[in-house]
Amino acid sequence: MTTGTSENEFIPAWWLPEGHSQTLWRKFSPAETVVHRRQRIELDDSDYIDLDWTTLDPKESKGNTIVFFLHGLCGCSKSSYILAMQSLLNDQGISSVAMNFRGCSGEMNRLARAYHSGVSEDVNEVFSKLADEYPVHKFVFVGYSLGANVLLKWLGEIESHPNIRKAVAVSTPFELEYCSQAMLQGVGRIYGQYFVSRLVKDFQNKQQHLQSFNPEQAARIAQLGDTCSISSIWEFDDQITAPLHGFEGAEDYYRKCSSSAFLSSIAVDTLLIQSKNDPMIPPKSIPDREMLSPSVQMQLTEKGGHVGFVSSNPDNWLEQRILNFMQV
Repeated sequence: MTTGTSENEFIPAWWLPEGHSQTLWRKFSPAETVVHRRQRIELDDSDYIDLDWTTLDPKESKGNTIVFFLHGLCGCSKSSYILAMQSLLNDQGISSVAMNFRGCSGEMNRLARAYHSGVSEDVNEVFSKLADEYPVHKFVFVGYSLGANVLLKWLGEIESHPNIRKAVAVSTPFELEYCSQAMLQGVGRIYGQYFVSRLVKDFQNKQQHLQSFNPEQAARIAQLGDTCSISSIWEFDDQITAPLHGFEGAEDYYRKCSSSAFLSSIAVDTLLIQSKNDPMIPPKSIPDREMLSPSVQMQLTEKGGHVGFVSSNPDNWLEQRILNFMQV
C-alpha cells in the first residue's frame, strides 16, 4: 500500500529500529524554536479557541498558502511535531497556524466541554472565520494522531471547499475502539496510563477553576461522578468524554467519531501517512484501500512508530514528505 516515488520512501534511523523508540524519540527529543503570534477566536457558544501563528505574515506567504495544524491528544501548538513542520515552512516562506483545541493553549476554556477525537465542529467554525479573513488564500491542513482523526472526519463531512487545497493526516487512529483497546494491554498500557493520568488531572483542574468563574459549568463536570477511580482511556471516554459531549457512552462515541467511516466521502486531495509498527494503532484499525475515496492516498510504512518517522537521511523525513506532497 505504499505510494509515492522512491525519494519519499521511509527508512528509519538505525538507532531507532522499532515503533516505541521512534515514538519516544519524537516525544522527548529537543524541539525546534518557533516564535508564535497568538490569535483568539471567539466561538458561537461563548467559548474560545486560541491559534498560534508563526510571525510570517499570511499575506506575504509563498503562493498565498496557509498551513493549518491540528495537534494530538494532550498536545498543543508547542508539540515537537508541529514546531518541526512550522520551522521548515518558515524556511520556505510559507505561513502556518496551529489550532489549540479547547483547554490546550495554556489557559482553561470557559465551558465544561473540552475536545475529543470527533470535535470537527470546532475546526469547521474556526476555519470558516479564517476563510472569511483570508478569502484569497488556499489552506493546507495537517493533522496528527487525534487531530488527524478530527481532520479526516471533518473533510468527510464537508467533502470539499474551494479554499482547501490539500490535507495530510499522520498516525490516524481510524478506529477509535480498537485503539482504545490497544492501550489496555501489553506495552500499550504504558501509553494509556500516561494519557489517562493527564486527562483526569486536566479535568480535575478544570472543575476547580470553573467553581470560581462559572459554577454552573463546574456542576456539569461534578455530575459526571468521581474521576479518581478512572484507570483507562476507555473508562475516561465512557464516564467523561461521551456524556459531556452528547454521546450515549464510549461505544457510541467511538462509532460516531471514528474517521474510517468518513474516508470515502473526502474530496480534498489527501495523504495518509501511517506506520505498521505504531504502538498505539493496531493493524486492524488501518483501512483497506477500498475504503478510501479517489482523492485519498495512503503511504503505509513498515516502520515509523506513532508520529515518529525519524530517519537519518533526511533527518526530517516526515516534514519533507509533507512539504513534497504540498508542493506537487
